[in-house]
Amino acid sequence: MGDSTGALENGDSDHTSSDVLDIYPLSCYYFGSKESVSSKNESDADRVLRLTASYEAHGMRNCVAAVIVVELFKHPHLLVLQVQNSFYTLPGGRLRPGESDIDCLKRKLLNKLSAGEDGRGPEWEVGDCLGIWWRPDFDAPLHPYLPPNINKPKECTKLFLVKLPPSRRFIVPKKFRILAVPLCELHDNEQTYGQTISGVPQLMSKFSFNFVEPNAASI
Repeated sequence: MGDSTGALENGDSDHTSSDVLDIYPLSCYYFGSKESVSSKNESDADRVLRLTASYEAHGMRNCVAAVIVVELFKHPHLLVLQVQNSFYTLPGGRLRPGESDIDCLKRKLLNKLSAGEDGRGPEWEVGDCLGIWWRPDFDAPLHPYLPPNINKPKECTKLFLVKLPPSRRFIVPKKFRILAVPLCELHDNEQTYGQTISGVPQLMSKFSFNFVEPNAASI
């Protein structure tokens, strides 16, 4: 399907095949939008009240998020969602009761990145869990570890690598903007992108990126 002789970034001498990640140019993918269901604005206080009620009813909030990488200008870029021209987030969301991590992430990717496609595109390929983040309290930031003094964390978020095929349609609700941000911009840029997203470049440092130039990609 494509020329897999692309350049390896990060070096290739000590990496096994499982550590090499094929990524395709951003130009291989189609990006569109779809009307979204309107949602009311929520204050921080209202959010804490909602999360507290949910915790008391269902226990710890379990979430998943997708790490999706494409190539642009011979550099890996992470796909992120900007919510209403405000904050940035990774595609994903909260698990339903009894739902597995993988099933939840596929459902959320279908809703947020393939809106209205009704499963017509290729199935989402969810790979390894790259990291786990914990929220000690409802109004506390996420931590890439569980603080030793916390016995009842309020949220657990797992980040999974999602591998893209040579072509795919991305259709996102209009309240989102999907952006490709270079890893070099994300690194140590918590003020702009938040703790989780700014930590992705370190999680991806185990991989060598194989920049694949497909012979043809039909969308």
